[in-house]
Amino acid sequence: METGSPEEGRAAGGEPVWTALPPGLLRMRRLLLAVWLGAAAVAVGVVLGVTAGPVWSAFALLPLALLAWGWALLGRNWRSWRYAERADDLLISRGVLWHEETVVPYGRLQLVEVTSGPVERRFGLATVQLHTAAAATDATIPGLRPTEAERLRDRLTELGEARSAGL
Repeated sequence: METGSPEEGRAAGGEPVWTALPPGLLRMRRLLLAVWLGAAAVAVGVVLGVTAGPVWSAFALLPLALLAWGWALLGRNWRSWRYAERADDLLISRGVLWHEETVVPYGRLQLVEVTSGPVERRFGLATVQLHTAAAATDATIPGLRPTEAERLRDRLTELGEARSAGL
């Protein structure tokens, strides 16, 4: 769900309208988890099977158990990420056990970057990094579609310039 203006970004009760991250980020993270832990399971099974005997190769089930556990955790973590554009600031909410909500005032923005590494580009994703005068309020929104990341970068830059000019 994309919002055009800060007025459109508010629900009827004055609450911000939250935007969730696209599912591509979850797919990418789960694929990386499966590749790394799958390779670890094969390596443990082969090494222990050859060196210590076939019974010891059962320890290859440990990385597979981690894979199942990590699969569920990645889903919960992905669902916890969201952001909302308000009239004067950007809200970023994340976290399952330790919930963290970051408020980035537009007037404090110094730099808005859109980055995309090779794996992110393969999945059609980009990350928006926000840099402010105070390092404590620097924030990141991972896993956005490149068009949404660019729209958000342009909008935040425009609002940041307008707010800082008014200081």
